[in-house]
Amino acid sequence: MQRKQSDCPTTDPLGETTHLTPSRISLRKGLFALSPLLLFVMLYLVTSIVAGDFYKVPITVAFLISSIYAVGVSGGFPLQRRIAAFSRGAGTENMMFMLWIFVLAGAFANAAKTMGSIDATVNLTLSVLPGNVLLAGLFVTACFISLSIGTSVGTIVALAPIAAGIASQTDTSTALMVGVVTGGAFFGDNLSFISDTTVVATSTQGCKMSDKFKVNFSIVAPAAALVLIIYCFQGAGMSSPAHVGDVSLIKVVPYLVVLVTAVCGMNVMAVLTLGLALTGVIGIWSGTYDLFGWFRAMGDGILSMGELIIITMLAGGLLEIVRQNGGIDFIIQRMTAHVHGKRGAELAIGILVALVDVCTANNTVAIITVGGIAKQIGDRFGVDNRKAASILDTFSCAMQGIIPYGAQLLMAAGLAGINPVEIIPYLYYPFAIGIAAVLAILLRFPKRYS
Repeated sequence: MQRKQSDCPTTDPLGETTHLTPSRISLRKGLFALSPLLLFVMLYLVTSIVAGDFYKVPITVAFLISSIYAVGVSGGFPLQRRIAAFSRGAGTENMMFMLWIFVLAGAFANAAKTMGSIDATVNLTLSVLPGNVLLAGLFVTACFISLSIGTSVGTIVALAPIAAGIASQTDTSTALMVGVVTGGAFFGDNLSFISDTTVVATSTQGCKMSDKFKVNFSIVAPAAALVLIIYCFQGAGMSSPAHVGDVSLIKVVPYLVVLVTAVCGMNVMAVLTLGLALTGVIGIWSGTYDLFGWFRAMGDGILSMGELIIITMLAGGLLEIVRQNGGIDFIIQRMTAHVHGKRGAELAIGILVALVDVCTANNTVAIITVGGIAKQIGDRFGVDNRKAASILDTFSCAMQGIIPYGAQLLMAAGLAGINPVEIIPYLYYPFAIGIAAVLAILLRFPKRYS
């Protein structure tokens, strides 16, 4: 099935609405449109693998070179208009919302750390949970919180610093502990009724959230159970430190309030602002720092997010250039040109949303982008709307969970002070739900909806 383009409105780099002509994007033009993204992969991933060190090529430099290349080779418009297009992609509403979260998260995390909240929370966790269930306990906690609040980013903000603290106290790999939390965060991102991906997937496919949940849960529940069992075995040899520090409950309050208010559905920015205020009140009251010390802690935390903010903006601009040059349309055309039968249609929908997620680094945007064409494919080949919505959501979350320039991995790595690529080998859950989704298509599961 191929999308008709004759009267499809689009926008040029100055924001003027135009209409595409009914033409198919050639292989050469499509690969050229995707070349900035391919250049980034070559510069960062391939070069780092060859060098055996992911710190050899800073990810900011890889994005900068790729972004300059994208603006330079994007023909058809004056340089000023190409820069305007890049800037618009870097400053979209969704992008700015993420940047605000990064700023608040950095300020809260460092203010809480300076006050002693992380140490107090880690000590409390180690005193409550035996060492051999720490991994499984963190995973279940991340799953519960993300299911309750519907956002993976909010879950990571709340738990990543704690996971990193536990890792340092137990001599466990920081990347492993942060990977446990990040993977669990995608459980709710994929399933929650208030998740953006659930709302968009069900609305584009025309089905009820409750029906989509039943299908989606049937697909990913075995994967979640398997990952939990792996964590139980993997953590069996872990032991808590011989001497766990004193638990200062008052210093745990900021994290408890952040978790409780997030679970209650409060906006993530409001949650972080409330937590930040509490670090000031409790820190000054306990004598940990004075007013100016609190300001300094917040400032240092914001500065620590500088690289993360730069990466996010460069990625947004780069991906906008790719989109406007026809890169995403090329992927959609190629993926829908050879669909034959129901299994092929379901695979096309899944691969399509995954590839677009690679190009947008946002699973919600990826579903919005391909939702309409997925509905057309599904209707033509008899794919159940509930199954299609589940495929869209699961494939997009699986891919979003493993790309090193996605907001979730960047946030987790930034809060833990590690490279995002280090976390990828420990992201069992995103990989598991991706495999589960493919098997659900190939094995026609669940049968009632296949």
